Amino acid sequence: MAHSTSPHAGTLPRPSSHWTGWGQWLALITMTVDHLTRYVLPGDWDLSWAGSSIGRIAFPLFAAMVAWHGLFNTRNPLRYSRRILIIGLVAQLPYMMMPRTSDAFILNVCFTLASGLALGTLVRQGWQHYQQQTLGFPWLLAGAAVGVTVWYLLGFWVEYGHNGLLLIPLLMFALHALSQAESHFQARLWAGLAAFPVLWIAGQMNASDMAKSFTVGTCVIVLILAAGAAQRIPPVNLAMPRRLWLAWYPGHFALIALWVLFSGQLT
Repeated sequence: MAHSTSPHAGTLPRPSSHWTGWGQWLALITMTVDHLTRYVLPGDWDLSWAGSSIGRIAFPLFAAMVAWHGLFNTRNPLRYSRRILIIGLVAQLPYMMMPRTSDAFILNVCFTLASGLALGTLVRQGWQHYQQQTLGFPWLLAGAAVGVTVWYLLGFWVEYGHNGLLLIPLLMFALHALSQAESHFQARLWAGLAAFPVLWIAGQMNASDMAKSFTVGTCVIVLILAAGAAQRIPPVNLAMPRRLWLAWYPGHFALIALWVLFSGQLT
């Protein structure tokens, strides 16, 4: 979930990324609320509503920031993906210690984010090579088949599943289209159409209407930012310390795992 601050972003103009400074704090707070209500706080407190509302902001917000930085703020999105994967590897053991209703082996959300970014990046690069006529159509089709196969197989093993993996490539497509939209009608229509798959997938990711509304609403706000509103967001007053940003995900799971073990011994 860490991001590169490289000043170059390929051929895309770089929109303001000030909103991501606010997004980092919001993502960590909402994720922590979700995990505390799910794993730590007593069930008789009846705080499940917090996980189904506030907690549903976290994943689409992380996905949007990963897609945004992958598009606009890094020279090498695949290297950025590897850094996210390292955080996921560190966090996997405490993540596996969380109480679950199923014994199925699942990889934590960093694997979803890293894989989604890698898939989206490879799709973009393949299409660019095809447009530049440095990649033939048969090779493009072969690459697409491999990508779909990887997405299908990996979707059974990662948190948020197939929809979670697909959200980041769709966000990359929509954010690009919206940020590049010109004033004439056709460009704005195309940019608007690019947003619909994002909202549809976001709506498939949760069961309750409340959870769906928070997930979709988060995506709507990010799409509005990409359409130009990001230029109006001021820098965050208190920037997230980089070490805190990198350590929070595995660290908070480690603390929750200790709490679960300690409370289990007491009972």
